[in-house]
Amino acid sequence: MLIAQLTDCHVTAKGTLALGAIDTNTALARAVAFLNRLDPRPDLVLLTGDLINGPKPGEYEAAAEILAGLSLPLRLIPGNHDDRAGLRTAFPAAFPAAVPAAGEFLHQALDLGPLRLLALDSTIPGRVEGTLCPARLDWIAARLAEDDRPTLVALHHPPFPTGIGFMDAIGCANGDRLEALLRRHGAVVGVLTGHVHRAIAQSFAGSVGFCCPSSAFQMAFQPDPDAPARWTREPPALALHQWHPGQPLRSHVVPIGDFPPTPFG
Repeated sequence: MLIAQLTDCHVTAKGTLALGAIDTNTALARAVAFLNRLDPRPDLVLLTGDLINGPKPGEYEAAAEILAGLSLPLRLIPGNHDDRAGLRTAFPAAFPAAVPAAGEFLHQALDLGPLRLLALDSTIPGRVEGTLCPARLDWIAARLAEDDRPTLVALHHPPFPTGIGFMDAIGCANGDRLEALLRRHGAVVGVLTGHVHRAIAQSFAGSVGFCCPSSAFQMAFQPDPDAPARWTREPPALALHQWHPGQPLRSHVVPIGDFPPTPFG
């Protein structure tokens, strides 16, 4: 099983730039081309939120046009820059199963054979931070109780501190309650997140918590809790998660670009 994770694409309306300086639309187009030529091919592309930069008019249309070129199965969960209704209307043509068609939250439970993927909607409309409210915790508790297969969990906001103060200030409430649920299940192989625009891995819920870098731009590494928010032009990247029955999850951070392998000698 090979799952490609994209996150924090921040697509803008055509002719505009994110932060007044970053061509995020071209960055996503490069990511799509990169994914299409991967060998071996991923079984699934999981986009863990902030597909767009607004929400503003024209952004989902631009994103849908770019993602229409993706030749792999796609699933999306929202981030704090997304709009649930916008996500639902943007992708029915190219990817009719990318987001659920009904329900208050855009949760998804995917059967990947020997592996389950539970994708949680952690967003609060109009807010930057996330939460796992009682209704959302009840949903994942019910899904965990249904099946004891190895399970991968995904959400936009990390449910654990990352050590980057300005991002932890807009993290996810009730992450400790999620951790308790996952520990009781006992077969969680990993928790995949976005939001932070950096690659971060740490122990969480008896497994590994992983933050995927952005396909557009990264946040500066500033472990001082009082440091101001800053972004950098570090290379865009994605993650490739390998899982085989009886083995741990292996997560590879891969820069997006043309870096052909070269023999030694």
